[in-house]
Amino acid sequence: MSGFLFALSLCLLMGYLVLSWHHLGHWKGYPVLPRSPRIEHLLLGVLLLAHAALVLLPVLSGGYLDLGLGRALSALVWLMLLIYWTSSFFYRVEGLQLLMLPLAVLALGFEILLPGQHISYELANPLFALHLLVSMLAYSLFAIAALLAMLMLVLDRALHARRGTAFTRQLPPLLSLESMMFQVIAAGFALLSVSLVTGILFSEQMFGTPLTLNHKIVFACAAWLVFGSLLLGRVRRGWRGRLAVRWILSGFSLLLLGYIGSKIVLELLLGR
Repeated sequence: MSGFLFALSLCLLMGYLVLSWHHLGHWKGYPVLPRSPRIEHLLLGVLLLAHAALVLLPVLSGGYLDLGLGRALSALVWLMLLIYWTSSFFYRVEGLQLLMLPLAVLALGFEILLPGQHISYELANPLFALHLLVSMLAYSLFAIAALLAMLMLVLDRALHARRGTAFTRQLPPLLSLESMMFQVIAAGFALLSVSLVTGILFSEQMFGTPLTLNHKIVFACAAWLVFGSLLLGRVRRGWRGRLAVRWILSGFSLLLLGYIGSKIVLELLLGR
């Protein structure tokens, strides 16, 4: 990592840490500064712009995307926060920042301390660039859906216990969270379908080798079946609530094992 990118990573980590501390303080009932959604939104936008530079500068300067473990996590969290930041103009997504901002801190910490092997992907092939972008967007949407599922569990338990907290009082209604979660799942499923189709049909053109059945494809196909079954069950049998949450967390776990899990094993444990 160059000196400039290292300094930018540290500044971003500190910025996300300060915002996390601010929101967590309000959640625990010990605020340091008063809430100001407009200023918070503006500050997050500035951080996302700087984070975009961290992700995209290698692409603009050398035409490649470095997706070692640390930078892959950083890029995925950036996309998640960008989707959250954009959605907040149109939907009430209060509560997600309490989970996503600490994730950004952890991802940047991984990027600085455990960057992994520098796996550089050439982006000269437009089809491959599209495949990579669609895949990362799909993973980001499914990660957001998993976070929404966790918020649903927290809110559902609070409602059953009839014990509200400062955190649960900030969350949207349970039905709104559920509706948003299924919208995100539907969009992620469509993108994952495009990613699998392009990967299967154009493998030789993108990677220079015919399609081989590896762990990533197996886990991605298994996750596609899980999310597809969930959406079908939602339409035909009205699946919802904790049943839907279990399906979502299972499908997302398969994606994690196939992508992030394989990177941890290959790069950090095996050094490949």
